[in-house]
Amino acid sequence: MTAGARDFPAASPEAQEWVPAHSPWLIAFVVMLSTFMQVLDTSIANVSLPHIAGNLSAGVEESTWVLTSYLVANSIVLPLSGWLSSLIGRKRLYMICVATFTVSSLLCGLAPSLGFLVFFRILQGAGGGALQPVSQAILVESFPREKRGMAMAVYGMGVVFAPIIGPTLGGWITDSYSWRWIFFINIPVGAFSLILTFRFIHDPPYLVRSRVREGYKIDYIGLGLLSVGLGFLQVMFDKGQNEDWFESSMIRGCALLAVIGLVGVVFWELRQRHPVVDLRLLKNRNFALSTITMFAMGMMMYGSTVLLPILLQTLMGYTAMLSGMVISPGGMMVILFMPLVGFLSSRVEARWLVVVGVAVSSMGLFIMSGFNLDIDFKTAVMARIVQSAGMAFLFVPINTLAFAFVAKEKVNNATGLINLARNVGGSVGISMVTALIARRAQFHHNVLVSHLTPYDPAYQQMIQNASHALMGAGNSPNLAYIKAHGLLSGMLYRQSNMLAFVDIFRLLGVMFLIIIPLMFLMKKIRPGKGPMASH
Repeated sequence: MTAGARDFPAASPEAQEWVPAHSPWLIAFVVMLSTFMQVLDTSIANVSLPHIAGNLSAGVEESTWVLTSYLVANSIVLPLSGWLSSLIGRKRLYMICVATFTVSSLLCGLAPSLGFLVFFRILQGAGGGALQPVSQAILVESFPREKRGMAMAVYGMGVVFAPIIGPTLGGWITDSYSWRWIFFINIPVGAFSLILTFRFIHDPPYLVRSRVREGYKIDYIGLGLLSVGLGFLQVMFDKGQNEDWFESSMIRGCALLAVIGLVGVVFWELRQRHPVVDLRLLKNRNFALSTITMFAMGMMMYGSTVLLPILLQTLMGYTAMLSGMVISPGGMMVILFMPLVGFLSSRVEARWLVVVGVAVSSMGLFIMSGFNLDIDFKTAVMARIVQSAGMAFLFVPINTLAFAFVAKEKVNNATGLINLARNVGGSVGISMVTALIARRAQFHHNVLVSHLTPYDPAYQQMIQNASHALMGAGNSPNLAYIKAHGLLSGMLYRQSNMLAFVDIFRLLGVMFLIIIPLMFLMKKIRPGKGPMASH
């Protein structure tokens, strides 16, 4: 018996022997289709918010609920996916989710007001929430262990590439057509996915028998506590910076309710025979450490994806489309490297692939920490390519490590938890970088201002030179002097903000490197085969 066998019982014989009726690669394509569509919608609406606000006669601040409502509903449903699969069947749940997501996408595109749009986005987020973990569970069970790495690589293309390409695609659709088409494009994809799912996806027999034998009941208390905890946690992250965090009574209230819900759900679920979230999975050392690693990956991936476009658009004068073009080559890098990672996963120990991925991604972030106001388009693209190349080495081996010791009967619950970790990590990352931009910019502004006084010779010389240049352009001496101070103030603003971005890129790089020691706490996994007996 291996060391990992003590964490979870081995899968039942029928779970070990079951194979799907159709090609696993066809199944991989089917589940990746809907997953890509769902993940894409987490970021595609970002650049369209000003257009949505203007068209629906709402403020830009109010329009951010279009993003928040989707993420809240998504986060609540994610960890419920395993329980719902056991309750109503995995294929049935999957088709309900795809249908709900597709219909709500149509309703979002037709929404006559912001209130209706937010409501339909809640439905869309609820429908899409279970798609990722259910897709992942289907993949894990459809492929033998030695081919699972390549299968996860195919799935990972959709999960990692979608949020990267989302802002660029959303900007192009909005500029070329209308913001409503960012929702309408889901309709043909969703319909196609439903047809393929009905034809090619089937529940393993042990899932059906287990559901009938156990007689699952709805855990209303656990469901309520989880919804309150995750819902208010997500609102706190999304609105914290705008409301000045704990200076706001609303944020303090959200934090209190989030703590009550999340602490309550832990105590309640650990006492239930059929919990809505199986927290006992975290007793498995590999799964627990992989969940932490996925959380950190979400922080870095979503945080940097938000940070770089803000820098390019606010300080470098890039358009939304041009800043998207800086990010897109990184997405192509992920697509190119994923098959290689899938190939290597059957030959190289997963822990070492994660170490390489973390090191390369951190290197990309450290390159970004060397940015200044004079960087060109090529420099920004190359830094993003390096970071994205490392990200390609993370998704597949992290999942390989996570599910190595998890029995097949537990896969549904495990996929929900690990996907939730990535989403919550993304929320934390986005909130963290947006808060730090404002605070570090203010810090650097104060430091720079302290060195600029009217009595400083360098300061006087800069004002004098700018005034002369402005007078040469036809301004009066008095107006030229006022404009010279305005120019200097603008330079100060740009420099202080640039220094803030540099600080945050460096911080993300250092924080991400902390993952590497976690890899040496994992149980070893024989490449392409399974757990090693030795440690």
